[in-house]
Amino acid sequence: MKALCWHGKNDIRCDTVPDPKIENPRDAIIKVTACAICGSDLHLYNGIMPGMMNGDVLGHETMGEVVELGSEVTNLKVGDRVVVPFTISCGQCFFCKKGLFSGCERSNPSPNRKVAEELWGHSPAGLFGYTHLLGGYAGGQAEYLRVPYADVGPIKVPSTLTDEQVLFLSDIFPTGYMGADMCEIQPGDTIAVWGCGPVGQFAIRSAFLLGAERVIAIDTVPERLQMARDGGAVTLDFGKDDIYDSLQEMTSGRGPDACIDAVGTEASVTASADSVLDRVKQAAMLGTDRPHVLRQAITNCRNGGIVSIVGIYGGLLDKVPMGSAINRGLTFRMAQTPVQRYLRPLLERIEKGEIDPSFVITHSGKLEDGPDLYRVFRDKQDECIKVVLKP
Repeated sequence: MKALCWHGKNDIRCDTVPDPKIENPRDAIIKVTACAICGSDLHLYNGIMPGMMNGDVLGHETMGEVVELGSEVTNLKVGDRVVVPFTISCGQCFFCKKGLFSGCERSNPSPNRKVAEELWGHSPAGLFGYTHLLGGYAGGQAEYLRVPYADVGPIKVPSTLTDEQVLFLSDIFPTGYMGADMCEIQPGDTIAVWGCGPVGQFAIRSAFLLGAERVIAIDTVPERLQMARDGGAVTLDFGKDDIYDSLQEMTSGRGPDACIDAVGTEASVTASADSVLDRVKQAAMLGTDRPHVLRQAITNCRNGGIVSIVGIYGGLLDKVPMGSAINRGLTFRMAQTPVQRYLRPLLERIEKGEIDPSFVITHSGKLEDGPDLYRVFRDKQDECIKVVLKP
């Protein structure tokens, strides 16, 4: 089959690789009908995340048709149309039973688990197409995908909805929604969202779905800011506006009720002096992440407010203003998204017409177009915000 494979920094190729096979009675094989390039895939493309190996198949936003089932999968049948969560979860361990599917104890097998434990203290769940620290599973930017624990993960979707409407249930819609959900939004709340990429766009719309009175979206890319305005947000351009002064003025000197970091480790290098220094330290191997946005979210949030983190960080963060957070009583909420927990309620919102996730798509192509579209997406060329691939 054809698949997009990682061959090093800035080197992604459409290769021919072996078709996946059933390896466990709880597996399924799906024929991929649509997949997407995620912003977190760019961390792999840019060589930021450790644990990749030459030839690894990428991709964790995937849907398709079931073509083969393991003997213990009884909730699906061949021919079912399904969306696959990016988190791989057994459904039976301590964390899965609590609904914390991204903390699954079983889906990141040894020796990969040991490396993750050494880096982070404990291992999270395995993920599709996202380093050998997280299981080394083949991803879904391919013609076929093996789905472990298929009796727990995939959700069947109705024929009345297009691939483009339901594909993002795999990751970015639940992730953006979780970012807003963790803000514990109350009537009248103002929510600030840093980052108007795909996850940030869903965080904006989700905040309104959950009752926010106002959402302030922060970015500098014109088309992303326009999409945020189309979703009802007020926007700030960090290339032109002083973010702290602007937010103070817009909130009568109090600060937003909650702040969402939808950027993560690769914040803009030119956003401020501290972001330039972060990049210098990263280049000199003196730091792993660029937490400029997190610093801003903390210092801008109102006393007693919530900082919700859905942008990806991989290592150790420098000069995070914990004194501000502690002395002002901030609450931090963060997670890899437990996608299975959100799938059904968000599918219901789509079916009711409360949101059409296809709004975020700007580019589409075939798998063979993938290497070029990775570059276009990474470099923000051609007003690219979200890429969908059709094998």
